[in-house]
Amino acid sequence: MFTFVTSNFRIMNKRLQQFLNAENISQSQLADTLDVARAGVSHIIAGRNRPGFDFLESMALHYPQLSMEWLLTGKGKMYKENTLFDSNYDTAPEIRKSQEPSTPPAEPQKPARDVDHIVIFYSDNTFETFKPGAAAI
Repeated sequence: MFTFVTSNFRIMNKRLQQFLNAENISQSQLADTLDVARAGVSHIIAGRNRPGFDFLESMALHYPQLSMEWLLTGKGKMYKENTLFDSNYDTAPEIRKSQEPSTPPAEPQKPARDVDHIVIFYSDNTFETFKPGAAAI
């Protein structure tokens, strides 16, 4: 069993690269998104290191459409069902439309405001204050 898991992690680097290609993101972008060292992602994809729990957990959180079963074992599809990447997605917009309110909610009214004064700061560290209908102060 241990050999199976070990070999899956060695092959997982290829699946991770497939995911990056499918998402059209670089190793650096993935590292930045997951907030991990860029060298760490590079080492995982090169097969020198195995991904740790924190890396895998962050992948699951940042890419919820990614099937972790596929990433870890190669079984199933790369993406979970009912996502933009699945052919069954065509029915989802109808469901979403029926749940949307027919009219957008009204924006709260802001109280009317009048300009009290305007202050202009100059590069020589001086300023002027203007009041509507009055001369400069």
